[in-house]
Amino acid sequence: MTAPLPSPGAPLEHYVSSADFDPDQFEAMSAGQQRYYMASQKKLMWWKFKKHKLALASGIFLALMYGMILIVEFVAPYGLHSRNVDYIHSPPQAVHFFDKGNFVGPFVYGRKMTLDIDTLRRNYTDNTSDVQPIRFFCRGDAYRFWGLVESNVHLVCPAIGGQMYLLGTDRLGRDVLSRIIYGARISLTIGLIGIAISFVLGIVIGGLAGYHGGLFDLLVQRVIEILQSVPSLPLWMALAAIMPVSWSPIIVYFGITIILGILDWTGLARAVRSKLLSLREEDYVLAAQLMGAPTRRIIGRHLVPGFMSYLIAAATTAVPRMILGETALSFLGLGLRPPITSWGILLTEAKDVSVIAFYPWLLFPMIPVILVILAFNFLGDGLRDAADPYK
Repeated sequence: MTAPLPSPGAPLEHYVSSADFDPDQFEAMSAGQQRYYMASQKKLMWWKFKKHKLALASGIFLALMYGMILIVEFVAPYGLHSRNVDYIHSPPQAVHFFDKGNFVGPFVYGRKMTLDIDTLRRNYTDNTSDVQPIRFFCRGDAYRFWGLVESNVHLVCPAIGGQMYLLGTDRLGRDVLSRIIYGARISLTIGLIGIAISFVLGIVIGGLAGYHGGLFDLLVQRVIEILQSVPSLPLWMALAAIMPVSWSPIIVYFGITIILGILDWTGLARAVRSKLLSLREEDYVLAAQLMGAPTRRIIGRHLVPGFMSYLIAAATTAVPRMILGETALSFLGLGLRPPITSWGILLTEAKDVSVIAFYPWLLFPMIPVILVILAFNFLGDGLRDAADPYK
């Protein structure tokens, strides 16, 4: 039986607590809820990023890769130009831990080389009686750390008087693994420098075009359309070909980097322009204008953070494009040139189909290219989602 309704005009009864008000009391929230709702923006982004396991693993992998390029001379088993003419086109050696049932630790077997008179091909066979333990934190080939400090300490080395070619050797008897490690320094840094140039141009030009509009916006859009209508590969080839042959490898490196950065800003500029066209009509932009904020501050502090998730995703996808661009140019012989070593230059060893058929390990430089590109894509997915943790 329900309680009778109060008559019209009668005062409603209500309850008022006489206890003191405690502003720090959260009766309706658990400890976990308090921790979430009181967390900062950066902490929320980190929590959401950690949930993306693939992106987290990719971030760790890329951090290790970029950390490695700082100490490539120490990590590489051999020097960049170290040769052994007795082991030309030697296939990869397997790492073993047990010899005849006894635990020895990581080691490789020595090898014997025989020459096939009919095909003039070198054949290598393992000599199981020659056990060559792998050494760690050892002394090997001499090098100049970053071209400054003389040293010969390596993370891993072959046995004294032995050889260790875990990824085989090339046509000059150089260790493929060591050259891949050295090539990472050029291929990875060219992506970061190129994306820095591309982002500065894209955000500045696209931001001004989208914020001011008018004639400047019209000119920018026409320039972007012209650049995007030209096929990328012929344009890269033309710009790379105009660089003088007399330039030093370092100047060529920075020239290729600038070319890749200049050609990649158009897509970002157009995206930034479209975002600012919609955001510039918001009330907080008008408030900033009325308070006398300059254009640089309005774009940098108020408009760009509004689509930071897109910028993060664009950055993580642009770096692989830079790496692929350098690899393609170097593979075609129009990019970097020896003595500079990059993954693209290493892949030039595998241009010939017959070389790939007989010496497939020369394609190993392709593996880090694929892994780094996938890692950047997965990292971009995680950072894009984490940049907007409230979704």
